[in-house]
Amino acid sequence: MQRPSGGEDRAPDGEIGRAETADALAPLADMAAEEAGHTGITARRAEIIGGLLRSGTFVVGAAIVLFWILDALFWPYIVPHDPQALDPMATLQAPSFLHWFGTDDLGRDVFARTLAGAASILTIAPAATALGILGGILVGLSTGYLRGIVDDLVMRVVDALLAFPLIVIAILVLAVLGSSKLNVILVIGLVFTPYVARTVRSATLVEREREYVAAARLIGESAPTIMFTEILPNITAPLVVEMTIRFGYAIFTSATLSFLALGVQQPSPDWGLSINLGRANLEIAPWIVLFPAAALATLVVGVNLLADGLRQVLQE
Repeated sequence: MQRPSGGEDRAPDGEIGRAETADALAPLADMAAEEAGHTGITARRAEIIGGLLRSGTFVVGAAIVLFWILDALFWPYIVPHDPQALDPMATLQAPSFLHWFGTDDLGRDVFARTLAGAASILTIAPAATALGILGGILVGLSTGYLRGIVDDLVMRVVDALLAFPLIVIAILVLAVLGSSKLNVILVIGLVFTPYVARTVRSATLVEREREYVAAARLIGESAPTIMFTEILPNITAPLVVEMTIRFGYAIFTSATLSFLALGVQQPSPDWGLSINLGRANLEIAPWIVLFPAAALATLVVGVNLLADGLRQVLQE
């Protein structure tokens, strides 16, 4: 008997059934893989949040920072006196029920000025930190991923900048540009950029050798796409820690520049400026310096505790 025409090309019915089944299940497999990945991310996020809440270091630091942030936002509704109000009849008064932290040489309430001074610091420091992080990401990602002559040239400049103390560079630039809140933000942010860039570059050098980066190259993704959509999300842990550390440095640097009369100017209640103005009466009225200095110290300590808690949890 002659075989039907085209019979040579026909596959057994069982194989056809298995192929059709595999094709039908492929979308379900993709959905399952996607769901598993989403579940893994959610589990990791829950693990991080739980670790942070169990970390006494993080909780104490977050409480201190949150206190000063709320104070910076709502101090006008808290202080009993106008921080700028002069009272020549109440100069250099010691702490009392009327003036909880005493008064300065112009009769201004030190308690009101201490609470109001947080607003200046917590305006400059976050903006400067954000600028430094942004600049560091751009420089660190590009040098770490592209390598070659770009990496060599840019990192030599970064090394040269890191050789100078941060505060010295800031003083030199502000002496040329002049003192203003905007200039302080720009200078601190630009000075922080090399430090952040070095951290980002180190993390990028590790990530660029991963399989997911090689796969992205194989499917034709561009270098910017790989850097910002593939690598950047995977270096958020060291980046978050670096951001909190830079935030603490920004607070201290801003206060230092104000103390040197290169930052915020009078009549601002900025802590660094208040400490500088109170030095002349330090022996007879130490409270003028003590309370702004204590406020600055608690905020810096709080940010450092926050950074330590984040580092411990994220690097587990």
